Formats: sequence, C-alpha cells, structure tokens
Amino acid sequence: MPFKSQRAKLNLSSEDSEMLSLVANSRTEPLSRVQRAQMLLAYHRGMSISAIARLLNTNRPKVERHVSKALDLGIRVALVDLPRKGKPRTITPEARTWIVALACQKPKDLGYSYELWTTKLLAKHIRAQCIKHGHPSLAKLASGTVSKILSQSDIKPHKLQYYLERRDPEFESKMVQVLHVYKEVQIILERTGNGKQEELTAYLSYDEKPGLQAKGNKAPDLLPCPGKHSTVSRDYEYVRHGTLSLLAGIDLLTGQVLARVEERHRSKEFIAFLKTVDAHYHTQERIKIILDNHSAHISQETRKYLATVPNRFQFIFTPTHGSWLNLVEVFFSKMTRSFLRGIRTDSKVELKQRILSYINETNEMPVTFRWTYKLDSIEAA
Repeated sequence: MPFKSQRAKLNLSSEDSEMLSLVANSRTEPLSRVQRAQMLLAYHRGMSISAIARLLNTNRPKVERHVSKALDLGIRVALVDLPRKGKPRTITPEARTWIVALACQKPKDLGYSYELWTTKLLAKHIRAQCIKHGHPSLAKLASGTVSKILSQSDIKPHKLQYYLERRDPEFESKMVQVLHVYKEVQIILERTGNGKQEELTAYLSYDEKPGLQAKGNKAPDLLPCPGKHSTVSRDYEYVRHGTLSLLAGIDLLTGQVLARVEERHRSKEFIAFLKTVDAHYHTQERIKIILDNHSAHISQETRKYLATVPNRFQFIFTPTHGSWLNLVEVFFSKMTRSFLRGIRTDSKVELKQRILSYINETNEMPVTFRWTYKLDSIEAA
C-alpha cells in the first residue's frame, strides 16, 4: 500500500534496517521489542498505521505511540520503555525508620516465640501496631515491601552470623608468649637446617582430639567396578561402637608426632602422655609444650606429677579462644581431611590400631610445620 499519511517518513540506514530485522525475527528478544521492531519496519515500508495495527493484531494508538517515538527520538529508543515517574511513595520516611528500628529488636522481646524475624512475621507485627504508633500508611504493608525497605538499610534480621568475642583479658600477652616460642624454633631451623640444635631444648605443640567415632558398616562396602559404579558405594546405616580420644604433640623441630589413643582425656591420660614425652627425649633436655587451658593440664594430679620431674617441662598456654595459635591443629585438620574421612571400623580396638598406624606412617616422612603469622614483628625471647 503506498504511503498516503501526512506523518513523516521513517528513514533507516542499512545498519538500522539490519538491526531491526534481527530483532523482529529473534526468538530470544522480549516480545515487546520484537513487536516494536516489526511496527517500525512495516511503517518504513510504507504501511499505514491502521494496516500495521491489523497486521500485528494490536491497536492504532499503540502503533502511533511507537512510530512517533522513533521519529522523535530514534529507533533504538523506540524499542525500549522510557523511564516513568512511577507510583507516588506512600510510606513516609518516619514509617520506614520505625520499620528498621523494629527489625533491630528481637521478636521474643515483643512477645513472640521466635528468636529471629521472618519478613512475614515482621510485616504482620507492623500491620497490627502501625496505627497505634502513628504510621497508618503501613496498614496494608506486604512482606515484599518489608524486604525492600530492610535491604535499602542493609539490615538482615532473619540471618544469624557468629563472631568470637575475646574474653581473655591477657589474650595479647599470651599470644606473644606463644609466638616467641615459634620464633625460637624458626631461628634454630634457620641455623641448623634439619632441626638438630645445640641447645638442649625440645619444642612440642600439643592438644587433644576427642570424640573420634568408631563406626562400623551394617552392610559391606561395594568397591569401584568398571562398567558398574566408579566410586565406593556404602550403605547409609552404620553401627556405633563408641569414641576414642587422640592425645598428640608434634615436635616443632623434627615434625615427629608423639601420640597416645585413650578412652578419655582426663588428668590421668594427660599424665600418661607426659610420661611418654619424658621417655622420648634425652634426660638433660628441657621440654617446652604449647597447649591450651584444659582443666587436665593444670589439675592437682598433673601438678603433682610435674613436681616429680622438676625443670623438665615448661608449659606455654594459648589464650582462651586461641586454639588457632596451636600448630598441632594443622596436623589434626590434615588428619581429618585424609585418614579419618569416611573411616569404618568394627571396634574401638581396630580404630585405635589404625590411628597408631597412621601416626607411624606419618613419622616415616615427617613434615616440619612452620609458623609465619606475625613472626616478623616478634623478637626471640
């Protein structure tokens, strides 16, 4: 149909025509963009507004609106929606502040059983209390609006994030004492290269790893089999045989691990470990041990034993919540991720034997753990 309208012609470059054709025939573009591109191409070819509306099964005002936008602002603008004013804000700034203030309280303090807010519970409370507190604009507040308001203030009352409070007033001084030991070890290793030192001093990092479960299978494992399954297959059910505790110290100069596997980790077991350490080292050596403040380490029974071997041991205690300062935790972590991962045993006796075998295998090729954090700022004692 020849172009008879008084409306201006739509001039398109070859690049514009190609772009409109791609959009008009696209299967991934939004439908609104596809339809607008088809309108502009049809108008460019000379079709009337009414003919375009019939072709695309739409109305004349819609076609006129997009054609006018293309003529005034260009075809790329005509393919998208222009920003609009939107719905006027009905929630006052004071009401928003009140919502945030509520979110910063615990629901249990306002009479609910919940410990943390959910957006649904918070919205319900706001709707019930808004008029009483002078915020009638919140009478029909939705949960989604609550989420938006809290997000704008970076408040997430439905989430729980843990932190560790330093409750030890002597945290820094105790940490420095531990770091001084690591600095001594570093100096000796740099001087000797192999952990053999001229000084008659041994250095141990010690801790307990309790709760090692002896779990046995109810059904045998299915080993990998080509063409059937590529992994070890295991029945979900298992049998509990009890737990054991590993008492271990790692020699910071040689990497050797001294260990005992016990039923429990009381003063009695700790003293037995100290006796093992005492028998392992030369009688003239002073033994420095980094360890935590577990009650067994400072009990009357332990101190009574230490009195029988005066000047043999020196304890360097890590601060409360400072277990990360103890290098033996690195060994425990490696052990958990490798040897203990998925372990199954038929008894506690078997578990104990396998743990001791793992210790012996580790000591065949010992690894000297090095501490580096903050050592540059620590001078050797």
